[in-house]
Amino acid sequence: MDTSITISQLIDQLDVLETEAVSVIEEAADTDVLNQIRVEFLGKKGRLSKILGGMASLSGQDRPLVGKRANEVKKTLQDLLETRVEKFKSEALTALLTRETVDVSAPSSGIPSGHRHPLIRTTENIVDLFAGLGYRVAEGPELETDENNFTALNIPEDHPARDMQDTFYLEGSMLLRTHTSPVQIRYLKENRPPVRIVAPGRVYRRDAVDATHSPVFHQVEVLAIDEGLDFGHLRGTVSTFLKAFFGDLPVRFRASYFPFTEPSAEVDVQWRGRWLEVMGCGLVDPAVLEGLGLDPSRWGGFAAGLGVERFCMVRHEIDDIRRLYTSDLRFLDQF
Repeated sequence: MDTSITISQLIDQLDVLETEAVSVIEEAADTDVLNQIRVEFLGKKGRLSKILGGMASLSGQDRPLVGKRANEVKKTLQDLLETRVEKFKSEALTALLTRETVDVSAPSSGIPSGHRHPLIRTTENIVDLFAGLGYRVAEGPELETDENNFTALNIPEDHPARDMQDTFYLEGSMLLRTHTSPVQIRYLKENRPPVRIVAPGRVYRRDAVDATHSPVFHQVEVLAIDEGLDFGHLRGTVSTFLKAFFGDLPVRFRASYFPFTEPSAEVDVQWRGRWLEVMGCGLVDPAVLEGLGLDPSRWGGFAAGLGVERFCMVRHEIDDIRRLYTSDLRFLDQF
């Protein structure tokens, strides 16, 4: 029995397949059904492939004709499938936008409340503790004179202590203050002893940025001038403050050098199993008092300075000062 198939029969089969496929594609309810139709008609083992399998019995001159018609059917079905898929995607997006439309006239469901930056909170905490000890807040400009920033603090132009503070110099004799100590000079020029002040503020030094240094940071200066003040008063004040701020961390005083205090000391707290410097302090040098027109035989006092970033990092166990300046809300929301 002859089982060969003719070219007309194959083309008829392709026409029937096209008509049937177009009908089911247009009736498809979603993209999942369209994918099933694609596999059934155009898949490797689909109906189109089976029809093309009958081309083996055709002559060499008939095969191109069937192949051409098969490609036309395949392209028609592919284009129609793609059009229907895009239509379903567009409808789904429109429905999603409709569901998620924001009614701008609706009342607010609530505004997230902000909170103060950890550096600000640390500064306020430090100032509050000294205010509780009878100190008043004093402030000064960040743009300072060389006189107030260095000379009046017993640091003349050729003094090696200037090398300790790499300074941003501006035109004339102006500079960006390297510490908050100039505030005590400005205050004592206008206020006679006895005085007790705490001076918080931003300061500037030409430091390379790393985990513990920044060219812009914050200090708090503490100054007390009165009759009869000695190192015991300084030690008691500093120890009381550190205990109130850090709790019962061990504290030690080490002899040091600062040009505007004599004697001078550095103060360490024991943190994470090691000693960490947190303050510098000392009795106000008589030369500073004399430069301000005060009699050092009558008046004495002490000064101390601390870095706010260091206190904040120790209290909150922050390992990198740069985290305080990134404005990363994931970090800042912890405080």
